[in-house]
Amino acid sequence: MIQGEHSKMSTKNNHNEQQGELKRQLSPMHVWAIAFGCIIGWGSFVNPGKKFLPNSGVAGTAIAMVMGGLVMMIIAMSYAYMVPRYPKAGGEFTFTKACFGKRAAYVCGWFLVAAYLTNVPMNSTAIGLIVDGLDGTADILKFGFHYTVAGFDVYMGEMLFAMAILILFGYLNIIGVEKAGFVQTVLATLLVVSVFTLTIAALVSSKTSFANMAPIWGFNKSAAIEAYKAGTYTSVDAYANQNVMSAILATFAIAPWAYVGFDTIPQAAEEFKFSYKKVSFIMVIAIIFGCFVYTANNTITAAALENWPDLIVESSSTPWLLLAAAERLLGTAGKALVGVAVSCAVLSGIMGFYLASSRLMYSMSRDGYLPEVFGVIDEKHGTPKNAMLFCIAVSLSGPILGREALGWFVDMSAIGASIGFMFTCMSTIVTMKRNHDKSPFLRWMAVLGSTFSLTFIVLQLVPIPGLEGVHFGGESYVLLVVWIVLGIMFYIHQVDEINAA
Repeated sequence: MIQGEHSKMSTKNNHNEQQGELKRQLSPMHVWAIAFGCIIGWGSFVNPGKKFLPNSGVAGTAIAMVMGGLVMMIIAMSYAYMVPRYPKAGGEFTFTKACFGKRAAYVCGWFLVAAYLTNVPMNSTAIGLIVDGLDGTADILKFGFHYTVAGFDVYMGEMLFAMAILILFGYLNIIGVEKAGFVQTVLATLLVVSVFTLTIAALVSSKTSFANMAPIWGFNKSAAIEAYKAGTYTSVDAYANQNVMSAILATFAIAPWAYVGFDTIPQAAEEFKFSYKKVSFIMVIAIIFGCFVYTANNTITAAALENWPDLIVESSSTPWLLLAAAERLLGTAGKALVGVAVSCAVLSGIMGFYLASSRLMYSMSRDGYLPEVFGVIDEKHGTPKNAMLFCIAVSLSGPILGREALGWFVDMSAIGASIGFMFTCMSTIVTMKRNHDKSPFLRWMAVLGSTFSLTFIVLQLVPIPGLEGVHFGGESYVLLVVWIVLGIMFYIHQVDEINAA
């Protein structure tokens, strides 16, 4: 029955053949690099000081990341089951359409667009931070006119430089997926080597200490800052988190955002030049590497900086604590090492999410869910050129809005990824039933994956007493409503094409 559905899906729209086909040019290494590069972006290097250490501390973050990684591996089993049965660009969108129908597929696809596409401009805003942060106080890119968004100064120099990077990497995606895959592999490899080197340096250095990691469960950042402004702040100890569960869940709740990237693999399924049986292994390896980088960066930051809580409380803006930690450990070489790592993380994130976003839009267009123009394949390069151009255009908003405003999109990415995870696991349950597949282990993994995904959604959307800092902030709720309204408008515009598909 599945084979028949697959055939029906692949021939449903007559114009698909006229649009061309994607080229099979991606090796297993390319695909690992895409997944890992998407998992690790700017957040793993900036968030130790911004979110992880104040919200969860060293212990809470490590536990949350390991728990999150294990949950992602459970969910990855459903992806590994579904990809060989529906080897089409679109991934979760394609699975959902086959198992739950057109409306559910639209909901899934629309939120996945949010999960993937928002990560490109978010990564782009870190480019200025890298250049100016590594240079110290020179502020190389802070020139020309500037304005303020959410308390963050946006300079023309930073804006133009970030836009140039976005256009360049968008162009690399257009001229061929094999070239993009090669660049992605180089970036991902350099990223791993840089973080591993910094980890070894921290382990052997006399400048790191377990005592520096306190408070290990984080602290009440807002209360401490208010006390500092009032002149009553003396020590972070008075504001240390006492609720261990809340500390862990504060980071565990955004695990879908932290690990969003392994699920981009199905988006490129039509471009694999290897067996689909390797998908599960590639996903698991990408998740393990991602967990290592998140945990290592956070732990190194606290272990190397005795006064990290004070740096957070007393700074007028979020300090780049990992950079300070690396400089304390290795001097200028440490700063250079972080510079290489975060540059590779940002650029590989841009490259990977460009690929995932454009392939998802291509798939949705091919099935009539988005305007037909997004489904056109470039004859020379075999890539969805128009979808890529749209992704580039949307991503250029990142440098304009600035880093602080785009931080709100972290929650949007997390909710979009959670919805994609949930539909994939539920589709696995349905497909196994249709195929009379009686594997009890995989069925239970799919049930667990569905349950965890729904749990992530509840934690993100529903304020729960005693679990402060876990759910959405006010701005994120507004963005969610706006995205839903836009989705409804798009659906109304495309409803005839969707029903005819």
